[in-house]
Amino acid sequence: MFRLLAAAFALFLVTPPALGQEGPVEIVRETGNEIFGQIELSREHFEENPDALRNLVRELMLPRIDVVYSGRLVLGRASRGVEREKVIAFADALAELLIERYASGLLEFRTRDQIQVLPLEGDNSERMTKVRTRVTLNNGKSAPVDYVFRKTDEGWKIFDVIVEGISYVATFRNQIGERIRINGFDATLERLEAGRLDLEIDDA
Repeated sequence: MFRLLAAAFALFLVTPPALGQEGPVEIVRETGNEIFGQIELSREHFEENPDALRNLVRELMLPRIDVVYSGRLVLGRASRGVEREKVIAFADALAELLIERYASGLLEFRTRDQIQVLPLEGDNSERMTKVRTRVTLNNGKSAPVDYVFRKTDEGWKIFDVIVEGISYVATFRNQIGERIRINGFDATLERLEAGRLDLEIDDA
């Protein structure tokens, strides 16, 4: 799942040409066609300077993601009664954790042909639209990675990634909810911001 999530985030590492004007499928397809050119162009630099890659991820990925909404979904019931400022701090810290954890995995992908964007199917709406892709790893194995979008005032934004049927939001909600139940919200947030909150994701 580690490498597949890295592939998932790779699709969003390009400067948004015009947020609000693209549909979910176009966002995934266009960014997928461009990202690998950027990685290949500066691969050696990124390999020698991992901080530079993390900064690139931070700068170019976040505008595509509904960070606060996704953070609220991860918190679930644990966000009830919590001040908005603390919820935003939690969402930002969770996004930072993901950037730190997955940026290096991007270098494992060599070509845009490893990502196949499938046509939309099923019931989709402005509240939730799922874009399905298939990711081919370097070992030749293929796995589904789905992006879940919603329409915001700033255009379509992603709020969940489903890897081989496993939701990133649900995975973290289960783990973080248990830690908040045991240690409280403030202590859990402090550990998350300090990079000391261990969250498990099965490696693929």
